[in-house]
Amino acid sequence: MAASAIIVGAALPARAELFDNLEFSGIFETHTALAFKGTELQTSQFSLTPELSFDISPTMRFTLIGRLRGDLKDRLEPGAPSNFSRTTFNDRLFLGDQLDAEIREAYIDTEIGSSYLRLGKQQIVWGQADGLKVLDILNPQSFREFILPEFEDSRIPLWSVNAEIPIGELTLQLVWIPDTTYDDIPDQGSTFAFTSPLMVPQAPVGVPITFARTNKPSKVISDSDVGVKLSAFLDGWDLSLNYAYHYFDRPVVRRFITGEGVAIHQDYMRSHLIGGTFSNVFGDFTLRGELGYATNRYFQTDDIGDLDGVVRSNDFSYVLGLDYSGITDWFLSAQVFQSFLSNHEPDMIRGSVDTSITFLARRNFMNEALTAEALLIQSLSDGDGLLQLAVTYEWKSNVRLKAGADIFYGKKRGLFGQFREADRLTAGIEVAF
Repeated sequence: MAASAIIVGAALPARAELFDNLEFSGIFETHTALAFKGTELQTSQFSLTPELSFDISPTMRFTLIGRLRGDLKDRLEPGAPSNFSRTTFNDRLFLGDQLDAEIREAYIDTEIGSSYLRLGKQQIVWGQADGLKVLDILNPQSFREFILPEFEDSRIPLWSVNAEIPIGELTLQLVWIPDTTYDDIPDQGSTFAFTSPLMVPQAPVGVPITFARTNKPSKVISDSDVGVKLSAFLDGWDLSLNYAYHYFDRPVVRRFITGEGVAIHQDYMRSHLIGGTFSNVFGDFTLRGELGYATNRYFQTDDIGDLDGVVRSNDFSYVLGLDYSGITDWFLSAQVFQSFLSNHEPDMIRGSVDTSITFLARRNFMNEALTAEALLIQSLSDGDGLLQLAVTYEWKSNVRLKAGADIFYGKKRGLFGQFREADRLTAGIEVAF
């Protein structure tokens, strides 16, 4: 038994006897970001993420992951957000303007015959693209720091039922998500609040803007999301076919022109997503890809005559990636992402085709104690992008030192260019226990 488990058992002898394989671990992490502009702190935060797990029975195991987070500067998410996305399952507690606690994940793993079942709050990952998403839509995302953190950290776990059933050489995954939680979008005034016309409607200077209450689904049964995935390994290919009927996690932002100015309404719309993934290894190369066709998507338009300022369209998108690991201590990866709209009108903000590319380079030094990484995301359609640089040093087996930089560039109307004044240097310490 791990030393941490022995300590817990000593502190709680009666409870420890009730469960087998009791394990307790966690991560304490600091994260500081210094803005290039004005050399002001964007954030100076800490987080404590404890994890407890134990066997309830020989075929059933319980896992609980919490998170306590504090931010001394409180500029990423000033106070408790007024548009905070939690609805039916509100399990995040704000302990003042600069401190919050939440149950990050809480689930039971069990087996029924040859089938696997996970019940509880969890992350369900479809697709593995770097920086951009096509199929990874089952869990909403926190945009507190835009897309800068790892998806595992920014993805919002949901209360879900996740079953995997073997059928011959195939595996059938069935997902039911009654949790009506959606993207956590920063309020205006936050460091990474959305301002691009691609995402929010624009109004002339001096025109009054009013915001109506966001209309959020909240019925556990009728507003549930469901997903089905069929996967197989055939002749060296990892393949999957995916389908989801879900609410798109980012609200449709509609603008209505009234005699008193501009009124903004936000609501959530259902979408069908059908797609698939593929990957195969060819020597030192790995070829991988994702395809997705989503219905009922909405995009901003400048057409003043349009009633609500958005145009509905279906969206076909794909990511094609190639990874290379043939050079000692190096990992290189490139991706092409494209999105095609079935219905495009002349005054729409985005084009009928949107293209981005990504490049990732990672190099290990000192017997993998030191890792340097660079990720570039470049929009070919809007001419903007993001460069992320990171260095990690494993000082001890349980202590890692981190440093990096996040650099945005391009016009402010772009997805990345809207944050070009939020460039920053980062540093932190991660301690596992």
